[in-house]
Amino acid sequence: MKVVSTSNAPAAIGPYSQAIDLGNMVFVSGQIPVDPATGKMADTVEEQAAQSLANLKAILAEAGLSMANVVKTVIFLADIN
Repeated sequence: MKVVSTSNAPAAIGPYSQAIDLGNMVFVSGQIPVDPATGKMADTVEEQAAQSLANLKAILAEAGLSMANVVKTVIFLADIN
């Protein structure tokens, strides 16, 4: 098991890692819509989704992967409206 960490995505806030590499699978923790360079949270839902995906891509890249390697995602919305 290997911890995956990059400064190109927000640091983990709690006692967990950005991702864990188990050799044949990588598990990425939930991503927040924060720009790691500025620490600023995106404003609109569209910007938040784009930033969260950019953070995910950065973590995957650190693990030598891309979005093409993603098997499953879960999205949480505070308000679907």
